[in-house]
Amino acid sequence: MTYNLKDIGISIPEVLLPKEGVDFNKWAVVACDQFTSEPEYWSSVEQYVGDSPSTLHMIFPEVYLEKGNDTERINKINQTMIDYLDSNLLSSLGKGFIYIDRSTAHAKSRKGLILLIDLECYDYNKGSQSLVRATEGTIVDRLPPRVKIRENAPIELPHIMLLIDDPEKTVIEPLSEKTKSFQKLYDFDLMMDGGHIKGYKVSDEENLESVVKALNKLACPDTFRVKYDLSKDSKVLLFAAGDGNHSLATAKVYWEKIKNSISECQWENHPARYALVEVVNIHDDGLIFEPIHRVLFNADVNKFLDDMSVYCNNKSGSKCRLTDCKTLNKESNLHLIKYMSKDKEGFIEIENPEFNLEVATLQEFIDKYLKDNPHTTVDYIHGSDTLRKLSSLDNNLGFLLEPMKKNDLFKTVILDGALPRKTFSMGEAEEKRYYLECRKIVY
Repeated sequence: MTYNLKDIGISIPEVLLPKEGVDFNKWAVVACDQFTSEPEYWSSVEQYVGDSPSTLHMIFPEVYLEKGNDTERINKINQTMIDYLDSNLLSSLGKGFIYIDRSTAHAKSRKGLILLIDLECYDYNKGSQSLVRATEGTIVDRLPPRVKIRENAPIELPHIMLLIDDPEKTVIEPLSEKTKSFQKLYDFDLMMDGGHIKGYKVSDEENLESVVKALNKLACPDTFRVKYDLSKDSKVLLFAAGDGNHSLATAKVYWEKIKNSISECQWENHPARYALVEVVNIHDDGLIFEPIHRVLFNADVNKFLDDMSVYCNNKSGSKCRLTDCKTLNKESNLHLIKYMSKDKEGFIEIENPEFNLEVATLQEFIDKYLKDNPHTTVDYIHGSDTLRKLSSLDNNLGFLLEPMKKNDLFKTVILDGALPRKTFSMGEAEEKRYYLECRKIVY
């Protein structure tokens, strides 16, 4: 291969998949940070899977966090990983990328590529100029339980999805025309209305070279700066974390810990230096940006709305009012945020807001309100139907947000840094990555 993988912060993985005879429909489970306000979803998954081999037994659904048995659950997760390896339930495919084609109820096809990201090229901290960056602020307090799992885990399972800005569709899409020549690894329906997924091994030199060459072109500094109209000192952003940023940050934290315990000459090939991810082109027709809504629990609805109005009105140049109807001709300097509860709904209208995005205006005040009112909690909801259901309950207050434009993402991250927490979601909850592929992260 003529191109250096280090230049683009990737490596070729050795993926593990279940041996023949394992039911893939029970094996693959949706990302652990989905359906966090719907424990009935996870109960249904548990009943369906039972004791069958499944990634369910190797993850910690966030709906169960802080329920009093975290340590016991984490120990069980780590032991299950060891048992699956010791029993040869997982087998190696050898080195290669995996090309994925996923369909859902909302998209006929979403193409992805499984590869390794070099964590030395990733920095989740505010102001990062690394090759791989977070698209939203990382909540450090969310990392400890994830780190506890990873530090004693022999394998990793990714629900991380990284985005590339490839309008000419040069990296992933050309593989779709060559699937007949690839080894098909799986082809099955995903549980709980997750759609259908196919996976193909890409290991021949010609196609590996094609992918790497195309990524190198996207990472060319001169091309990058012209593309986004940037100054000469701007650093290239090749991969933006779309989903699973906290999982990627967990891998980074663990790697930094490992680095301190080994010699520098061992860094190069240590498996924990890398993280298994799926890369998706932001311009893929099957990648749909959805808003992430907010719902407050145990809230005084009137107090929140009144306090937010006062807070925004006290800001220089800003004016805030509550209205029952949406302004027809929305001005560029006006934010409209839909709210709903059991007894009332309407819009929060803010003139001359401090932030560019409505979600930033709302999130800033939510964070302040939660600090001042610790009895109130917040959850981040995928899907308007779920939001409406939760908002209709006593003492709940929901906020229905508009989707972010895909073309705004990379330039916003480049110029402004990470977006406000939970700004957007790539599709509905059931469209999220399902845990499927595994990889050893210990020698």
